[in-house]
Amino acid sequence: MKKILFLAIALIGALGVSAQTKTLHQLQQEFVDLRFGMFNHFSTSTFLNQDWADPDCPPEVFNPKKLDCTQWAKAAKTANMTFGCLSVKHHSGFCMWDTKTTDYNVMNSGIKRDFMKEYVDAFRAEGMEIMFHYSILDLNAKLVRNHVTLDHIEMIKEQVRELLTNYGPIKALMFDGWDAPWSRLNYDEIPFEDIYRLAKSIQPNCLVMDLNGAKYPSEGLFYSEIKTFEQGAGQKISKDKNFLPSMACYQMQKTWFWKDYMPNEPTKTAEVLVNDNLIPMNKVCCTFILNVAPNTDGLIDDNALKTLKDIGKLWKNDAPQVKVAETGEPIISKNLALGQWVEASWGLDTDIADFATDEKFYTSWRSEPRIKEPWWQVNFRDITSFNTIAITEDKDDMSQYYRIEYRLNGEWKTIFEGEAPTFRRVKIHRFDTVYGDAMRVTFLKSKGNTCVAEMGVYCERR
Repeated sequence: MKKILFLAIALIGALGVSAQTKTLHQLQQEFVDLRFGMFNHFSTSTFLNQDWADPDCPPEVFNPKKLDCTQWAKAAKTANMTFGCLSVKHHSGFCMWDTKTTDYNVMNSGIKRDFMKEYVDAFRAEGMEIMFHYSILDLNAKLVRNHVTLDHIEMIKEQVRELLTNYGPIKALMFDGWDAPWSRLNYDEIPFEDIYRLAKSIQPNCLVMDLNGAKYPSEGLFYSEIKTFEQGAGQKISKDKNFLPSMACYQMQKTWFWKDYMPNEPTKTAEVLVNDNLIPMNKVCCTFILNVAPNTDGLIDDNALKTLKDIGKLWKNDAPQVKVAETGEPIISKNLALGQWVEASWGLDTDIADFATDEKFYTSWRSEPRIKEPWWQVNFRDITSFNTIAITEDKDDMSQYYRIEYRLNGEWKTIFEGEAPTFRRVKIHRFDTVYGDAMRVTFLKSKGNTCVAEMGVYCERR
C-alpha cells in the first residue's frame, strides 16, 4: 500500500500538476496577467519554405543542425515575455514530440530526439509558462472533412493524453482547425465536448482554447475558455470595449513559418508591436502572442533577436493588473436547434425564422415592428432534453424582457420570465434539465424590433 501511495505522489510530482483545481475565473485572470508571450511555428514547413508543408514529405526533412531552444527562451526573456507557445502539430500532421500514435514524428526526423522536452525545459528554466498549439486537421493521417473515422478521433484523444501527461503543467492547449473555413471540420464530426472534457480530466488547470473563437460574437464564450483573435487573418479585437479574457496572435514577419528571405526582411518594429498591439490589448483583458519563426538551423535570426531586445527596452511589463469579469462556463455542447423545424411570428420581409439557426451571426430573424409580442419557436422531432438556452441578438441591448417556455404533452411550461440577464448581445440561461418537443421565446419588451442572430439550445453535461 505504501508503495502504491509513493508511486501516486511521484506521478503527481513528475507531472508538476497541482492537486488544487482552480476556478475558471482564476485561470482566466492568470492568463490575462501573463500579458505577452512567444509563439513558435517550427516543423517540416520550415524546411520546405511553406506554411502548409507537403503532408507526405519524409520526416527526415526536419533536420535543424544547430537546434538551441535555450536561445529561443532567452530571446523571449529579453522581450519580457512570460510564456512560450509551441505549435506541436500543424495541419500537415507532423508531430513535434515522441508520440506512440504515428511514425510521422520528430523521433523519426533528422534529429531523432524529443524536441518538445528540450523546448519545455528551456522555457521553464527561464521561469516561463508553457502553452501548446495543436491542429485537429491532419493531412498526413487523412483526417479531413467527411472522412473522420473513430480511429482518427481516438488518435486525437491519445495525442492530447500524451501532451498533457508527459510534459508537465501546460497553461493552455490551443486547438486549431475546428470549424475553420479551410478545414470545415465541425464540432460534432470531431466531438469538441469529448476532447475538452478529456483535457480537463488530465489537467483541470489547463485552459482549453479554440483558435476559431473570433467567428462567434465577442460578447460570449463559445467552444473556448479564452476568446481568440488571429490578427493576421483579419480577426481584430476591439481595443476600446473588449471585456472577455482574450488572446490575440500576430506574426513578427509575414508568415507563421520561417522563409528563406526572412533574415534580410525587416520585422515589424518594436514600436508597432508594443504601442499598437501589446499595450492597448493588455488594457482590454487580452494577452498578446507574437510569432517568432526559427530558421532551418533551429535558431532565431539576428533581425528577430534585435526586435525582441528592442521590445524589452520599450515595454517593461509593469502596468497595473486588469481585472477580468466573471464569464461563466463556455458553450461547448451541440446546438440541438440546428436542422430542426423553426417558426416565428410575422417577420420583416425576407429575414425569416430559420435565419436564427443558420450558424451565421451576421444574418437574423427580424420581427415585423407591428407585432406587439413577437415569438420564435423550435420544434424537435422527438422529446428532447435540454438545460441551456443561448440567445444571440443582432446588437447589444435589444431584448429587455422575455419569456422562455418548453412544451410537453401539449402543455407549455415556463422556464424563465423576466428582465434579460445582460444588456449585451449574448444572453445565456442555464437551468435544471427539462424534457419537451418544442422551445419558445416570447419577447415582451424590446428596444426597437426584435432581432435574433442565432438561437442555441443545448443539453450540457454537468
